[in-house]
Amino acid sequence: MKKERKKIRYHFDPKSLSFQKVKITFKEKISHLLYIILCGIVFAAVVIVFAFNFIDSPKEKMLEREISQYELQFKLLNARIEQLNTVLEDIQNRDDNIYRVIFEAEPVPSSVREAGIGGAERYNSLKGYDNSELIIETTKKIDKIARQLYVQSKSLDEVSEMVKNKSAMLSSIPAIQPISKNKAQLVSGYGYRIHPIYKTLRLHTGIDFTAKPGTPVYATGDGKVIQPESKQSGYGIVITIDHGYGYQSVYAHLSKSVVKPGKQVKRGELIGYVGNTGLSAGPHLHYEIVKNGKKINPVHYFYNDLTPEEYQIMLKKASKINQSLS
Repeated sequence: MKKERKKIRYHFDPKSLSFQKVKITFKEKISHLLYIILCGIVFAAVVIVFAFNFIDSPKEKMLEREISQYELQFKLLNARIEQLNTVLEDIQNRDDNIYRVIFEAEPVPSSVREAGIGGAERYNSLKGYDNSELIIETTKKIDKIARQLYVQSKSLDEVSEMVKNKSAMLSSIPAIQPISKNKAQLVSGYGYRIHPIYKTLRLHTGIDFTAKPGTPVYATGDGKVIQPESKQSGYGIVITIDHGYGYQSVYAHLSKSVVKPGKQVKRGELIGYVGNTGLSAGPHLHYEIVKNGKKINPVHYFYNDLTPEEYQIMLKKASKINQSLS
């Protein structure tokens, strides 16, 4: 086999009218080599840039699929959070409007239920990503539910304690007449009545039972006898019982008290006797119920003593606008 000859370049010399062998210098060889390398680099760069921007690698495609799945899962998670919110709102509504109403407790304030957690900087670590807004909103919803669940848990703990104390509460609420039915008569009810001394229309903050002097007066619920308020000076001899749970009862114009402040009394226990002390137009008992600092109509709290028919009769008597006895 013939050896392959190296390619030899010639150029035509017009002076000698002959072909002369082209001699390539070392510098030209280096320049040629650098040119080839530069072209290769430029070509490679173009290919890389094109591939990087327009062609996904298998790993990138896998990551894109994972990100799509994460976005879908976040959306599904948000949907489940909304469902949990609906359930939680139902529990909160029943807690405020059923459970706490039964035990006559104040509902949990919305400012407590809706209280936020932390500040805006709490979510700074979640910023800077393509889906930061979705992630932050989801996290905020979860934080809000966590806070509301904590508040609701504490509320249910309180209701649980109320259940345990239900019997004590029922015994404490004033729920009987302060004088035996066959020994007294209701003559003036709660509302605007003519004052027996001043002869003007004034708010009568209790009900008046007429009875003979010395008629026994009984505590209408379990509680503790407390010092009467100084502004009750016109009430004569007066007894005030704190029943707890926001209730107090007041017994005025007595002839005698047989209990002192600090004594614990039971419903139906003797505490004093009907009299005519203070600003009174005759022997009678002026009886009041105070709920959370506000005087209310006592006639609605005689359900342990009266039949429905008796209650309707008493309610009719109590509603008449007449002259009170004190």
